[in-house]
Amino acid sequence: MFVIENTAEAVKSYFLERLNSSFSEREISFFYKESIKKRLKISDSDLLLQKEIRLSESDLLFFRSVVKRLQNKEPFQYIIGETFFYDLVIRCDERALIPRPETEELVDWIINSIDSSKSHKIIDMCTGTGCIALALKSKLTSSKVIATDLSQEALALAKKNAMLLNLGVDFIEENALVNDSDNFEMNSLDVIVSNPPYIPMKDKSSMEKNVLDFEPHMALFVSDENPLIFYRAIAEKANSLLIPSGYLFFEIHEEYGNQTKELVESLGFVEVELKLDLQGKYRMLRAKKK
Repeated sequence: MFVIENTAEAVKSYFLERLNSSFSEREISFFYKESIKKRLKISDSDLLLQKEIRLSESDLLFFRSVVKRLQNKEPFQYIIGETFFYDLVIRCDERALIPRPETEELVDWIINSIDSSKSHKIIDMCTGTGCIALALKSKLTSSKVIATDLSQEALALAKKNAMLLNLGVDFIEENALVNDSDNFEMNSLDVIVSNPPYIPMKDKSSMEKNVLDFEPHMALFVSDENPLIFYRAIAEKANSLLIPSGYLFFEIHEEYGNQTKELVESLGFVEVELKLDLQGKYRMLRAKKK
């Protein structure tokens, strides 16, 4: 047996011993707690109260697998199969990007920018797990929220999330780069939001293994020659689809903030604003249709 005894404390020691060369003690403690809560379906308080939790052989094999996958740099969210996003449990796997904290900040900006007492029509393009659309629907309950993505696999995951969360979001398979507005009426949307692919291929060499080896490249990368390709295509669609004074929101690459702002302004949008995330980086943009 790879642990001294079949207890939670022994598993905790195993996590610390095997992972301390790659992760901080705080990170390892988090991995252990979330793994054991997920596996045994217990709460934080249960874990504190049950110091001598006994584990089955199947449980022990599960925890060994978690450690091995962490040693292989697989994202913990994929290992555990979920993450928290804007008070929601979002299921996630290799079909879509893992929701990030800065994307929660983008959702917060949207909610604080519009009158939440009114019903709005909102589109989330390049939805991935559906996290943005689902978070907006959870707070703007009377609004109609639609999410689009080119990836059928990502849409299947997003639909599962909507079903598990019991949130009424509509999903459409659509290529954000194709200016085909057949799915929507002209001048009918109040908000368009997107967190599209925006990492130039040249940045691959400097990226962490846990992102590069596991998250879908389709949702990450754009060409070095045209890194703003998605922003142009989506902003052009927004020009047709948004109502006058409708909002366009983007999550953006920190190094392309001013270029993205200039692009959106060149297409006729007004009140274009960049916003810092909690790390002090320009990662969000808001604009209004004239």
